[in-house]
Amino acid sequence: MSRIVTFGEIMLRLAPPGVTRLRQSLPGSLAATFAGAEANTAVSLALLNHSVEFVTALPRGALADACIGSLNSTGVGTRWIQQTEQGRFGLFYVETGASQRSTEVTYDRDNSAVSLVDSGDFDWTQILADASWLHLTGITPAISESAARATIEAARTAFEMQVPVSFDVNYRSRLWNWDPARVPPQLAQDTLQELLPFVSLMFGGEGDCRLLDIELPELGDLTGVCRATEVARAVHRKWPGIQRFASSLREQISASHNNWAGLLYEAETDSAVYAPLRNGTCVPWEIRQIVDRVGSGDAFDAGLLFGLCERPGDPQYAIDFATAAGCLAHTIPGDWNFVTRSEIEQLMSGSGTGRVIR
Repeated sequence: MSRIVTFGEIMLRLAPPGVTRLRQSLPGSLAATFAGAEANTAVSLALLNHSVEFVTALPRGALADACIGSLNSTGVGTRWIQQTEQGRFGLFYVETGASQRSTEVTYDRDNSAVSLVDSGDFDWTQILADASWLHLTGITPAISESAARATIEAARTAFEMQVPVSFDVNYRSRLWNWDPARVPPQLAQDTLQELLPFVSLMFGGEGDCRLLDIELPELGDLTGVCRATEVARAVHRKWPGIQRFASSLREQISASHNNWAGLLYEAETDSAVYAPLRNGTCVPWEIRQIVDRVGSGDAFDAGLLFGLCERPGDPQYAIDFATAAGCLAHTIPGDWNFVTRSEIEQLMSGSGTGRVIR
């Protein structure tokens, strides 16, 4: 089986019950789970019985032990996790939105253990031996300059070892502040321009491309998959090494109601596939009762990587699987997508009514 490696930060996620707010719930109890974009992707892959390793740094102690145990319980490999004497365990708080009130995420992750790592702290040649993919996001390089260097070094080593790199831009404006001389968009652009030449699969959207100063064609009245395809072509023109571009297409009706679809563009054939399909046309899933949308993009990433590994040469299966996986992630509390391959494939085949299974 192919092996996927992910690298990033994992934190403790604290959330009030249901759609209540922090000021309603405190003093009181919050639901505590572990989460982080790259770890979320790793867990989704492990739950699909795919071989995956998660690499990070954690401060030595009971929280790290609990975190590693939780990852191991899903099947994620943790042998490359460093436990350090410096730094802290990062936190973030999630208030789940409803109707016209948005979901809000508040970070408390300054001086976390992984933000203090440097480019030479991981033996990437050894970690990536026999790996089939390295998966990264733009969140880790946002948290500190040293974490940015470590992320770029991981991508560079993978490129030199001919291990394909997948990268989700995942721009978080509240995180890009480690250089006060540059505003967050400029700091992100400057940093990610160093990383993207090593990437072969990019996850993103039109806003990410504008952030990265990619020259887009005149898009006019183009919408949906047609517009996303032109964006993908522009990405490949700027970085020819990016052979695939994937995008989750979300129409936000409210915090509780989103329409959801996905696109995968392949530069080699200059063609795009999209999902879900009905009679040859992309008709988005209507997700009318969102339980928790945080982490759904990571489930999409994992689903696409799984599909590309499971059925090489079948991009339609990959985007079908990714879009269905991301859709189901909206129904699960927390960031980890606790669904099975059979459940995803049932949705792919049109079984989306939510009927009772007896």
